Amino acid sequence: MNKASTRCAGRAHWPRETDQQIYAVGIGSNRLLAGLRPRDIVQQGFRALDTRPLRLTERSPIISSRPLGPSARSYANAAAIIVTPLRPHAMLDQLQAIERAFHRSRHRRWGARTLDLDLLLWSGGAVRSKRLTVPHPALADRGFVLEPLRAIAPQWRHPITGLTIRQLTFRLAQPRPTHR
Repeated sequence: MNKASTRCAGRAHWPRETDQQIYAVGIGSNRLLAGLRPRDIVQQGFRALDTRPLRLTERSPIISSRPLGPSARSYANAAAIIVTPLRPHAMLDQLQAIERAFHRSRHRRWGARTLDLDLLLWSGGAVRSKRLTVPHPALADRGFVLEPLRAIAPQWRHPITGLTIRQLTFRLAQPRPTHR
């Protein structure tokens, strides 16, 4: 995705400066922290995503979803659009620093999390390295990610499939044939 297609992603006020990067970030929580419920932690996550060098330009409504894997607690999920001069790996470092500030531990896959921040999409297109894959590999398969993202960036195109977030959400909601 180039800067021109990013501007068409649904928000006319997104920056046009070439040094600014635009990211879609998924936000989730299903664990209490210092008396805060997951929904409150997601609200705090929005605030943390609006501190330099990050600028929060869009925030989705917060939804509830069932957990994946062994965790038993429901999740609070949301999405945000962030503008920053940070390149993708530096943005990942920034997101992980925010998670650590919320006492996020990475001991078990799909375990309970105080705050989970996922880099979903980047205005520069795709990235693939040992540390980072953008777009998020499971983006097209997770309604709890697509629904909040559709609320704030329905026309943002997946850089590999070319489909918009609205189209991906619609596809996921379609009944799938059963094989007998």
